[in-house]
Amino acid sequence: MRIHVSIARQTLDLYAPDGACIRRYRISTAANGPGEEQGSHRTPRGRHRIRARIGAGATPGAAFRGRRPTGEVWTPEFAAAHPDRDWILSRILWLCGCEPGRNRLGNVDSMRRYIYIHGTGDDQPMGVARSHGCIRMRNSDVIELFDLVPAGTVVDIEE
Repeated sequence: MRIHVSIARQTLDLYAPDGACIRRYRISTAANGPGEEQGSHRTPRGRHRIRARIGAGATPGAAFRGRRPTGEVWTPEFAAAHPDRDWILSRILWLCGCEPGRNRLGNVDSMRRYIYIHGTGDDQPMGVARSHGCIRMRNSDVIELFDLVPAGTVVDIEE
C-alpha cells in the first residue's frame, strides 16, 4: 500500500501493492499552501511514512488534543460553541518525513510539526485548502483509510 496526496487537486489516493488506485478521497490541505518550515502552517511536500496510528476504535467524531481523546464528540452545536478550535477528529495518522533537510530533522521536521492525516468537522469543505498544515478528511473517510493502512505506509505529498 502507498498513499499519494495531491495539493493541487486536493485529493488523497490509496494504491494497492500492485499499483492499482483502490480509493480516492477529497481532502483539505493547508490554507497557506505547501511548505516545510516549522511554524509556517503549510503542508509539507515529499516522501513521508505513517509513523503512528492513533484512535483505533474511537467513536466517529471523537475529538483529540495532543493525540489523546478528550472525551468530546463533535456535533454542529458543540462546534458552534467553540468556533476557533482546529478539530482533530476520529483518527490520526501521524506522518514522519523521510528526506533529511526537506521534511525531516531541523526546522523542517514533519513529525515535530505534528503533521497528521485526520478527520475534521462535517461543516468543513473538502477540495478546498483550509487546514493549518495537516491533511483533513471526512470522518468516515479517515476511518476507512485508517483501517486499510498499517504504520510504515509510504505517503508521497506533491504540489
